[in-house]
Formats: sequence, structure tokens, C-alpha cells
Amino acid sequence: MMKRVLYLILVTLSLSGCSKYGYVSLNYPQAPEAYLPDGINYIAVVNRSLVEEEDAGNKIIEAVATSEIAGSDRLASDDCIKGAFDAAKGLDETEVIIPQKVRLYGTGTREMPELLDWRLVTEICESEGTDALLVLEIFDSNTDLLVSTATEQVSSIISTGSPKTTLPSQIEMNVVSYWRLYHPGSKSIIDQYQHSSYYTFDSNGGVLPPTALPEAAYTAGISYIQRFLPGFYVVRRDLYKRTSGSAKNQFIAGYRRAEVANWQGAIEIWTELADHNKQKTAGRASLNIAVANEVLGNTDLALDWAKRSYEYYDDKLGRSYTKILLRRKSYEAVP
Repeated sequence: MMKRVLYLILVTLSLSGCSKYGYVSLNYPQAPEAYLPDGINYIAVVNRSLVEEEDAGNKIIEAVATSEIAGSDRLASDDCIKGAFDAAKGLDETEVIIPQKVRLYGTGTREMPELLDWRLVTEICESEGTDALLVLEIFDSNTDLLVSTATEQVSSIISTGSPKTTLPSQIEMNVVSYWRLYHPGSKSIIDQYQHSSYYTFDSNGGVLPPTALPEAAYTAGISYIQRFLPGFYVVRRDLYKRTSGSAKNQFIAGYRRAEVANWQGAIEIWTELADHNKQKTAGRASLNIAVANEVLGNTDLALDWAKRSYEYYDDKLGRSYTKILLRRKSYEAVP
């Protein structure tokens, strides 16, 4: 049984717009990409992306070839760990621990290291009192500064006979991190995931801002943990701001209540107009009542009022809104 994170529907209001229409934005919950098994309450996280000092020579050669500043990844990989640690505070039932005395070494490159020995994994988890071990297996960054500069210089020499004096105004950075989550109890890999991202920075004389790599690394750590956190997606619901004729002021009064999130009060006003003798007014009021009910979490009532706005009063928004709600209910019915 996988651990499910409980969360509430979030509603953010953004009522605005010109002419007769307004809209409200709803933030609907989205399930996490991955789940932790039950019983995983404490996780130790360690950095294995480094290379032992005696093997650092090859790493420095690779760093120069890929435009990476020697030693920068060593520091930035710790920022990646910090990002994962901070993001894990959003987990309801799981705590992440950074062991102070555990130091592991890997390839120091983008080459994937072998799995850790399960006896070592068990030893670390037992010493830290954790149920699993999260390992940053790979952390590597490089930029296109040296490559692009060399290309431009060669082109300049060929075309003009002299090197180009200006440096690139922007630098692109690529950051790759690879994670494995070891479970010593079952001797299985609960999760493994690679995160790759690209960032573009304005350069200052061909030099990266000092905070560029640490920030990118920290974000990479956050991105890994976010796979286990619920997210949300934004939907927009259109509604009417006003109608014409004798009901104009009353209708607008209902809309003003909605603008300050008094949706129940708005429903009370619009319900009085839902049987108005003017078809357009009744249809618009019914459509707005449908939207208000969805905001309040009453999806079935929202569907009933959306149908009414079209079936009884031929409101075109009601027809499209009915289809949206029917589709949403069909998605929710899928286990």
C-alpha cells in the first residue's frame, strides 16, 4: 500500500475582465507523480556525486573540457541536498535527515555508479534510525561559455584575421542530478529519477553570477522531492458580470459579493433572478449560480444549474460549462 497524501481543494479568486464577462480561477489538486511506501517515516539523504581526492585529476580535466569550474560541483551538490531537505518539510508523514558523518564517493561525472552494497545501506539507516536512504548519485553541471567562445573566436580569426574582443552576453547552464531511494528492508530501489534542466544567465564579462550554480542546484533538489508532493492545476470558469433591464443593479450586486468571495451571498441574489421573466437574465443568473456552486465544492449542484441555464434559457456558456463539468465528473469517477 502506497502512502497517499491528503490535501484540500484550493480556490484562488481572480474576478476581472471587460464587457459583460468575468472569470474565476480555481486551483484543483493534482496527484503526486510518485508515492512513498507505508512505513517510510524517516529518510537519510547523502551525497554520492563527489569523487575521492586522489582521483580528482580526471575530474578536473573533464571540468575544463565541459566548461565546468573545477570544484564548483562539489559545493553545489551540497546545495542540491539542502534543496531536497527543505522541500521534504512539505511531506506530511516523512522526515528527511542529513547525516553529519556519512561521506560516500561516486564517479564524479555523469557516469552512473553501481548500486550501493545493501550491507552499507543497512548500516547507514540503522546508525541514523531511518527507514530508507536517499542518495544523490550524480550531480553535474556545465555551461556553453568556453565552447561558444572558442567557436566565435575561431570564426572571427577566419573572417577578420584577429580574435573577437567581446565575450558572450549570456551563458547557458545545464544541471543534471540523479537520485536513488534505497529501501534496506526489502533490498529494493523504491525510486530512481534523473532531473535535467537548462538555465540561461546574463554574464558579466563572460563570468557567471556567483549565485547561479548554487541556486540551480538547490532547485534541482526541490524538484526531486516535489515528485512526492501534491500539486495543482488551474482552470478558468467564465461567468457574467451584469445583465440589462430592470434586474441590472441586482445582478451586479450579486457579482460584487462574488468579488469579495461571498459566494453564498451571491447565490442568494442570483437565485432571485433565476426565474426572471426575461430569459437572458434568468439564463445568466443560472450560469453564475452554477459557477458559484463549483467554487463552493458542490459539483452536482453546479452541473444541475449549468444544465438549467442552457436547457431552459438557451445560454451558450451553460452548454459548454455543462460539458466541462460532465468531463470533470467522469475523471473523478476513475479510481
